[in-house]
Amino acid sequence: MNVFDRKAHKPHERLAAHLKDDLAGVDEMIRTRMSSEHAPRIPEVTAHLVEAGGKRLRPMLTLASARMCGYDGPYHVHLATAVEFIHTATLLHDDVVDESAQRRGRPTANLLWDNKSSVLVGDYLFARSFQLMTEADSLRVLQVLSNASATITEGEVLQLTAAQDLATTEETYFKVVRGKTAALFSAATEVGGILAGVSEEKIAALHDYGDALGIAFQVVDDLLDFWGGDATGKNIGDDFRERKLTLPIIKAIAQADDDERAFWTRTIAKNDQRDGDLERALEIMTAHGALEDTRAAALDWAERAKAPLALLPDDPIRDMLSDIADYVVARLN
Repeated sequence: MNVFDRKAHKPHERLAAHLKDDLAGVDEMIRTRMSSEHAPRIPEVTAHLVEAGGKRLRPMLTLASARMCGYDGPYHVHLATAVEFIHTATLLHDDVVDESAQRRGRPTANLLWDNKSSVLVGDYLFARSFQLMTEADSLRVLQVLSNASATITEGEVLQLTAAQDLATTEETYFKVVRGKTAALFSAATEVGGILAGVSEEKIAALHDYGDALGIAFQVVDDLLDFWGGDATGKNIGDDFRERKLTLPIIKAIAQADDDERAFWTRTIAKNDQRDGDLERALEIMTAHGALEDTRAAALDWAERAKAPLALLPDDPIRDMLSDIADYVVARLN
């Protein structure tokens, strides 16, 4: 049976089942560490997002890499929880920056409470994540995850400064993606190997897998904004309406004639969007093959993710990680 048959478990579900005891430990640690004796709004806001049905993919990558590499201690749970807290903190901050009203099919925390609460609870989760990192008693783990935290913020600021700039190149786009998305994927996988004490070659392979997987994940997410809202929980065209220069739009702008450039200038640079503009944007992107080229880029990054897995231990988890890379791009089907 094809691994992507609807009756089969999806790869991340199979990995979750394989790691169910470790994931239960992460869930328990999330509940314990997001608590606050003096500020009950902190667990309220955190629980709203953490319990909204996310896949826990990033903490699963930490658990999986540690277990695959033979780690049998307790601290992979601490690091997986730290990774989830970092991710949740960035989502809280992102929703304020983007003025979002919906996340994972539910109202955002900034809509239900306010921007101040979202920013401050995000800051609290960042602080909690660093507390968890130190408990693993590994300076290198602390270095990897703290560097990732800084890189994520750099990526978000770069995206902010490049927003609505029609001169934004694919090179800049991938710098943004590597910062705001791939950095945490690669750190999540890398620290599992560090904790297990494997060779530098294997640690580098784990990093490279996470990096390429994170890029593929974001490219697919950006493409699904135009190809299918159900898979992402977003409405079709959200990125266009928010004037985000994602890869399909950047590719279309690079090939635009004078009339098309005038269209992009009006809708993206000048924020003058009218009825029918989304349909016109889709027509232009389709005419220039921008959507198909973006799909090809996603497939390429998924293949790049699978390549370094050959250097890692022969383990059922390794096969699941390979299947996850395939599944990320299979969403486009």
